[in-house]
Formats: sequence, C-alpha cells, structure tokens
Amino acid sequence: QVQLVESGGGLVQPGGSLRLSCAATGSIFSIYAWYRQAPGKQREFVAHITRVGSTVYTDFVKGRFTISRDNAKNTVYLQMNSLKPEDTAVYYCRTSGPTNDYWGQGTQVTVSS
Repeated sequence: QVQLVESGGGLVQPGGSLRLSCAATGSIFSIYAWYRQAPGKQREFVAHITRVGSTVYTDFVKGRFTISRDNAKNTVYLQMNSLKPEDTAVYYCRTSGPTNDYWGQGTQVTVSS
C-alpha cells in the first residue's frame, strides 16, 4: 500500500520561505508531483519530478519554487521562496501507479503578514 505523508507547512510572511516534504512508503513510482488547492478553487498542478531528476513547473512558481527528491529516503521536497499571499493553499503530494493515483493528506501553507 502506497502512503504519502506531507509535512513542513505553516504560516509565513510574504517574501518568506518554506520547505515541504513528502515521505513515500510502499511501492515507489517514477514521477512525484506537488499540487495545491486554495479555498474555493480547484486543485492545481505545481511541479513534478521524475526518478532521474527531470522537472516541470507551472508558470506561476517558476524561479521561486524548486522540487527535488532523495531516492534513498523516498522523499520529495518542495522548496518555496519569495512566497506570496496567493500561494496560500493546502499543498498535496501525488504519485501514480499502473492503475491508481495516490495522494497525501495535504499540508497547509499560509502566507500572510
């Protein structure tokens, strides 16, 4: 059974930084992604990373967020810098197996002064 557990969220001032972690147990798949969902909005893609480290980012985080992974620890990270109030959301980790999608429980990120 695949489990994804996110951590690292919290309250930060505009311009600040946070690093989110997603620890995976069970089967380990190639691609891991971060999504986010703001209140009243649909869940949206943020970034993904392959097992060999290839990355894709959505436009609104390019240059501010960095996704990385430690394959030995089965953990994926999202370093978030220059945070803005509009980055406030619940951040979710996701991976996909042959027949299923797996999501973590999410971690809240609040950017506010």
